[in-house]
Amino acid sequence: MKTLKEQVAEGQLPKHVAIIMDGNGRWAKKKGNKRIFGHKNGVAAVRETTEAAAEVGVDYLTLYAFSTENWNRPRTEVDALMSLLIQTINQETSTLLKNDVKLETIGDITSLPKDVQRKLVEAKEKTATNKRTTLTLALSYSSRWEINKALKNIAKKVSDGEIEADQVDETTLINHLETAHMPDPELLIRTSGEQRLSNFLLYQLAYSELYFTPKLWPDFRKNDFFEAILAFQSRERRFGKISEQLQKK
Repeated sequence: MKTLKEQVAEGQLPKHVAIIMDGNGRWAKKKGNKRIFGHKNGVAAVRETTEAAAEVGVDYLTLYAFSTENWNRPRTEVDALMSLLIQTINQETSTLLKNDVKLETIGDITSLPKDVQRKLVEAKEKTATNKRTTLTLALSYSSRWEINKALKNIAKKVSDGEIEADQVDETTLINHLETAHMPDPELLIRTSGEQRLSNFLLYQLAYSELYFTPKLWPDFRKNDFFEAILAFQSRERRFGKISEQLQKK
């Protein structure tokens, strides 16, 4: 009998998978621990998911690691998350190198502590030539922040005469988004049973398949990722057309 990984059809892979990693706090509470305990145990899920994406040939994996709204959490939790981020970068860079994974980031990185920024730059430089999969961490990110930033940049270019107002179109906006260098996600995974987008890649997810699992993020493993890919491959993606139109191709 084939394993879940072996069942994944190579020719029907999503090029880009985005994940909202949810449930760390609830996982910790179930075990009678503080929320940061859940975040620490979520690192293993990040490692396994990244390795799974690389193993089956997913080109881009984007993880919602820290939203702009997360800055409103208790100061002790935010500080602990920033320390955990530094620790994780130190520990996992070797794993990225071993799996030929390139690290990228999107979001307002300048709002992160200086030592976090420095560690991110170092890890990105070390993995810059890796080609198997690109892992993007969304840090201090929200979609509304991203779109607002893009519109301001476009407006400034119009004001400065770099582009004409009537030249601004969908492509202009796409090229000014944080994700301009990658394709839109074909698949969004959200763990913990919640079924909302939480201000994540709202523009880019317009035609994405949505996959929700009740599993809490610290329990998410390779087979869970493969199950999501198989669910994606079982769906018919019509992009506004009807099935008969797709069958004529």
